[in-house]
Amino acid sequence: MDKEALFRPRCKETDVEIEGVGTVRVRGLTRAEVKTIGEGVNDGKDMEAQALAWALVDPQLTVDEVRRLFEVASFGEIQLLNETVNELSGIAGLAQKEAYKSAG
Repeated sequence: MDKEALFRPRCKETDVEIEGVGTVRVRGLTRAEVKTIGEGVNDGKDMEAQALAWALVDPQLTVDEVRRLFEVASFGEIQLLNETVNELSGIAGLAQKEAYKSAG
């Protein structure tokens, strides 16, 4: 096995159609990014904008640009992007599973 293959970026990517706007390309988040988001949420930071800034491949947006997007996009559009990123990252439904475990 080529050891260097372990260190190459390999997060899944896909296109997401935003009705009336066009297609954006997003990728899954790395383990390190997901961990950073978890730590930031606990600190009360706005990590949703950071997560989408990391995940948007085309067009690439800064955190401030993602915040501008939040001001004009519908909840459903942002939800679609977040759900797609969570799926690609392998964390879709993770929050619900954790909530179920702690309630049981």
